[in-house]
Amino acid sequence: MLGCDACKQVILHVPSELHAEKFVGRVNLKECFKSANLIHSSDPDFQILEDGSVYTTNTVILSLAKRTFTILLFNTETQEGREISVLLEGPTEVIKQGYNKEKVLSRPKRRWAPIPCSMQENSLGPFPLFLQQIQSDTAQNYTIYYSIRGPGVDKEPLNLFYVERDTGNLFCTGPVDREQYESFELTAFATTPDGYTPEYPLPLLIKIEDENDNYPIFTETTYSFTVFENCKVGSSVGQVCATDKDEPDTMHTRLRYTILEQSPSPPTLFTMHPATGIITTTSSQLDRELIETYVLKIKVQDMDGQFFGLQTTATCIITIGDVNDNLPTFTRTSYVTSVEENTVDVEILRVTVQDKDLVNTPNWRANYTILTGNENGNFKIVTDPQTNEGVLCVVKPLDYEERQQVTLQIGVVNEAPYTREVTSRSAMSTATVTVTVKNQDEGPVCIPPAQTVRIKENAPLGTRSNGYKAYDPETRSSSGIRYRKLNDPRGWVTVEENSGSITIFRNLDREAETLRNGIYNITVLASDSAGRSCTGTLGIILEDVNDNGPFITRQTVVICKTTMSSAEIVAVDPDEPVNGPPFEFRVESSDPEVRRMWRLSRINDTAARLYYQNDPSFGSYRVPIRVTDRLGLSTLTSLNVIICDCITESDCTTRSGERTGNAEVRLGPWAILAILLGIALLFCILFTLVCGVSRATKQLKVLPDDLAQQNLIVSNTEAPGDDKLYSTNGFTTHTVGTSGQGIGATLGQGVKNGGQETIEMVKGGHQTLDTCHGPGYHHHTMDPCRGGHVETDNYRFTYSEWHNFTQPRLGEKVHLCDQDDVHKHAQDYVLPFNYEGRGSVAGSVGCCSDRPEEDGLEFLDHLEPKFRTLAEVCAKR
Repeated sequence: MLGCDACKQVILHVPSELHAEKFVGRVNLKECFKSANLIHSSDPDFQILEDGSVYTTNTVILSLAKRTFTILLFNTETQEGREISVLLEGPTEVIKQGYNKEKVLSRPKRRWAPIPCSMQENSLGPFPLFLQQIQSDTAQNYTIYYSIRGPGVDKEPLNLFYVERDTGNLFCTGPVDREQYESFELTAFATTPDGYTPEYPLPLLIKIEDENDNYPIFTETTYSFTVFENCKVGSSVGQVCATDKDEPDTMHTRLRYTILEQSPSPPTLFTMHPATGIITTTSSQLDRELIETYVLKIKVQDMDGQFFGLQTTATCIITIGDVNDNLPTFTRTSYVTSVEENTVDVEILRVTVQDKDLVNTPNWRANYTILTGNENGNFKIVTDPQTNEGVLCVVKPLDYEERQQVTLQIGVVNEAPYTREVTSRSAMSTATVTVTVKNQDEGPVCIPPAQTVRIKENAPLGTRSNGYKAYDPETRSSSGIRYRKLNDPRGWVTVEENSGSITIFRNLDREAETLRNGIYNITVLASDSAGRSCTGTLGIILEDVNDNGPFITRQTVVICKTTMSSAEIVAVDPDEPVNGPPFEFRVESSDPEVRRMWRLSRINDTAARLYYQNDPSFGSYRVPIRVTDRLGLSTLTSLNVIICDCITESDCTTRSGERTGNAEVRLGPWAILAILLGIALLFCILFTLVCGVSRATKQLKVLPDDLAQQNLIVSNTEAPGDDKLYSTNGFTTHTVGTSGQGIGATLGQGVKNGGQETIEMVKGGHQTLDTCHGPGYHHHTMDPCRGGHVETDNYRFTYSEWHNFTQPRLGEKVHLCDQDDVHKHAQDYVLPFNYEGRGSVAGSVGCCSDRPEEDGLEFLDHLEPKFRTLAEVCAKR
């Protein structure tokens, strides 16, 4: 039972017999005297622990019902102390004799309130074991019956507790395991015989006091840890852990860890923290190369490690991890080997090392290096991953004539960095390798592999020159070596077999397409009497002579007449610049007309500008131009110059037939199909027109006198000259006499002068032409072909004549238009519109607008080049 108020008497209910090392109860020491560091019991049969647990040291039998002893709490620093009186109550005489009711009734009554109650785990009895008495104050006035319910009564475990109905004495019928049931929450009831309940149900808590009956258990039977060798003192190795099922935060579960044994034995290298179970090192001399594994036997004990605490043991295996604390060392300090000259990619030596570190780890694997003697890069050393040997190889051929012996110094280190402090003596293990170069009977050597000679490109056939030279490395001479030509792209030279000199076999041309930078390369094979050979390249540098005149690369130029009056021409000379520009350009022709029409001006050393003169017509012209280089060598080029009506050259190229009149037209199948469909459509239109004309000729109409004034003829003549009439629709126009009837059609008149054309339209319907000009008007037939010549009479009118004739008559008719009988305007009369714009250079578009003769077209002279052609068509000149 747990003692109550601090520093007061504590009553513990115990059985009459207590075995040795038996838990009796717990006293609250901290609340009584927190700073106490010395705890003493006045009774030697009892021991008091730090948490206030009371244990028996010997077997105790309570001869009387009670036993008292004192717990002394003392602070040695402050010399202060406290005392706690402990009263042990055993089973009373009443319990043994079945209780005397009179004695019970004469005892003071208790109030109906929760009473702290506890019982010892695994109690030995005797059973039934008296625990407590519950009693209500109402028992003074009523007969009260007591009863309980809850776990241990009417719930599992059943019938563990019961209460006497009349006295309220609470009993336990058997031992209880705290690890199974920590406490029991019962409910007590007080009722009268007739069922009246004078009290509320009373909660009753029975706490099971823990007994140290469970051993602490390690979480693992065998622990495995790893710690690296040469680690510092205090380095953590690992942590072990154990559990105890007894009540937490008591001495029963206060565990203490200990190392019982270390194997191999001394020196002691490990220690364990007693409370946490963390294992650490006590020495920095762990060496894997001496001992790789240590085995520890460890113990855990409850009761804070006191001798009577329960204990368990386990095994801990500690593996020492490897670090690179041993350098690799060569088994020998010097090696000797040999290799034949001109040998490559061969193994010539294997070297071995010793390393005590763990095999097949970066701490053991070796990296070899050639420190000195390999300045030319002839050797390479690598590591054999299977044996950890160093393999020395030749990667670049050696020459006996240059060096007969090579001395190498090699070093070795591990892949992993060295962990210990490095000194100049222990930094790297080194060894010396002496390589002897063996002589071979070699063939000719082509060094350098590319050689050159210089020859003028106009050298005559049969000219001899030095050729490719190879030599024997043994004798350092070229005697006994024969030469043969392997590759000669153009077959220009021959190679003399014994000397290797070359002879010109065909004319040399520095400007040949296959040459680059004026060098002609041939391949030569040099061999000795034993058949050993080598190959080399002979580059023949062709020295330039002035054998090519400059020429114009672009022999067709386009001049867009509307935007430009000249074209730029560029000449090139395949010869060297010393035989090339500056160039002289001139027009060279026996025709004086050509010289008057064209002139040249210099732009720079290689270009000139060609101008046309005297306003030539559109078309293609041949202009002979001679270009001369600085040394007087020249070339005559017949330049094709196209004068085109275009804005850009590409425009003229895409429509050259339309612009120049002489382009070749090629029609595809779709174009031919479109033409056939167009012809069919024209036939349909022609048939319709013929039918309409036939019907119109059958109807006679009286022609008015002012018929000529009703034909609006717009004529634009762009330049003076003879007028030529072209038909745009392919029909023939006829005239009839003064009394005859005519059929008016849409006529197109083309005036061609100086390569330019204008179209003149004459519109009229079912009218005769003789009324316009009188009976003297002639009969004309229009050629349907383009360019057909038709003579015309003077039937053109100026604008002023037409205006003076039509204006009064048209005004009169408009005035009388749409008037009713009383000479007023009709409702649907069209009112005149006001002038909508200001500052416009164009006049009104109305047919009745009054405009001065030849006015309003000056803006056409200031249009951009793109509109020049349109302006030339529209402006009257």
